[in-house]
Amino acid sequence: MIKVLFVCMGNICRSPAAEAIFQKMVNEAGLGDAFMLDSAGIGAWHVGERAHPQTLATLKKHGIEYEGRSRQIARADLETFDYIYLADREVMSSFYRLGKTGDAKVALLLSAAYGSNRVAVDEIPDPNYTGQFDAVHTMIEIGCAEVLKRIRDERNL
Repeated sequence: MIKVLFVCMGNICRSPAAEAIFQKMVNEAGLGDAFMLDSAGIGAWHVGERAHPQTLATLKKHGIEYEGRSRQIARADLETFDYIYLADREVMSSFYRLGKTGDAKVALLLSAAYGSNRVAVDEIPDPNYTGQFDAVHTMIEIGCAEVLKRIRDERNL
């Protein structure tokens, strides 16, 4: 089982969208049983809440349903997950304050696609502040597609 965690600030916009989009991609690739996915937030502001209404609406517009609830990242996550993908450098800075990450590979979600002609940035802006839910969805799709390609290559899937 390949365990992948997506992390943003409050776990209501970017990380639940990444979890849902990546789940759709692995399911479409026939790999749903090979992955365990989750998302979390650095902060506890929204613990137990559903994703942001506009995140849910944007996912639904793309044929994706998401029922998850927000949670804060736990120390145990650092030992549980094989891959941890972070939304931006602020999240990364807060994440590394948690300490050692075990054997997990940790990176910005867009880092795998950065520099390609598909994205010109390596951070995903928080749509809760920008209102750019559609643009963020597209960025997450690009990042998730590249992550899935790299994991498949690495794991011979």
